[in-house]
Amino acid sequence: MPLVAVAVAALAIGFEQIVQWRYGPMGLIAFVALTVGLKARNTAISGVGAVILVMLLAQSG
Repeated sequence: MPLVAVAVAALAIGFEQIVQWRYGPMGLIAFVALTVGLKARNTAISGVGAVILVMLLAQSG
């Protein structure tokens, strides 16, 4: 069990670093808002984070 938790945490940190590198501070803010909203089960915060990430993805494509 602890090995799985460490692996998931490492993947999450890696993904966060990729988002910050690729999309800058706004991408990091969106990722944090999405993560906090999901953990707190707050649909408004997670929705804002998801919308910002989608807008950043659409802009770069």
